[in-house]
Amino acid sequence: MPIGVYAGLEITGATIKDAVTSAPAQTDAVLALHERFNTRVMLTAMDLSVEAEAFGSKVRLSVDEIPTIIGRLVTTESEIESLLCPSAGDRRTTVHLETAGELVKLSKDIPVLGGVIGPFSLAGRLFGVSEALELSLTEPEILEKLLKLATRFLLSYIKAFRDQGAAGVIMAEPAAGLLSPRGLGRFSSPFIRQIAEETQNDHFSLVLHNCGAKIAHLPNILEAGAEMYHFGAPMDIDKALAQVSKDVILAGNLDPTSVFHSSTPDEVAEHTQSLINRTASFKNFIISSGCDIPPATPLKNLETFYNSVNLKNI
Repeated sequence: MPIGVYAGLEITGATIKDAVTSAPAQTDAVLALHERFNTRVMLTAMDLSVEAEAFGSKVRLSVDEIPTIIGRLVTTESEIESLLCPSAGDRRTTVHLETAGELVKLSKDIPVLGGVIGPFSLAGRLFGVSEALELSLTEPEILEKLLKLATRFLLSYIKAFRDQGAAGVIMAEPAAGLLSPRGLGRFSSPFIRQIAEETQNDHFSLVLHNCGAKIAHLPNILEAGAEMYHFGAPMDIDKALAQVSKDVILAGNLDPTSVFHSSTPDEVAEHTQSLINRTASFKNFIISSGCDIPPATPLKNLETFYNSVNLKNI
């Protein structure tokens, strides 16, 4: 289950800007990857600017770069208190929702997962990441006000994906990996647990992605109550699998840049096979990229990954 919609643009010829501003362009990229590699899951693009933009943050959009947030939207407690909560479908959130809906229509029962940001990571984009980290130590009650607002919007956004027929969402919470384990347990997991409890059901799952988390974070991350936990390269996946119960599903954690983007096909095969071998005794592990695969990743590397995994499953 690699996260890599932007790699599909190498097939369709569309730009990154096309993919994040046009549902048809994004849908075509996802379908192109599926048709070429027979993907088991379809994911909407990982665009961690779209939720902050819905609140009013300024976004830098360029033809060939993933969108980024410019500056800080709120800097004081009073500004947080006066910040209006947007609605699902505001601004570019509609692009990702429409993409999910179209994929569901065309997926032929293949699960579709929408992509959303996590509450602490969203707070960091609205208030500034380093500033939010400092606030967690100096004035935690103010940070919690912003987290409650972020959670309120994310609940409506995730429910909108559910209404589109998606099988779930993959929630990216990378900034929480910068917190201490105790900080993550206070400023991330409780808010994600609220989201999980209000959105998950027999037909809809929350996949929690944290590409910065380490083994010390694991117990606090598991408090979030997600159906699956998706980790990046910093996580010691061997130790993590040994620590969780067999009904807890983990996923990851091939480095998206050093493995998928910058390696040779032979190196991709070596890294993939190594991870398969190390996790072979665990039935609760799904091999994946540890985070979003960069644009312009060689398609031959993705092909090598899928061939390695498919050979294992024969």
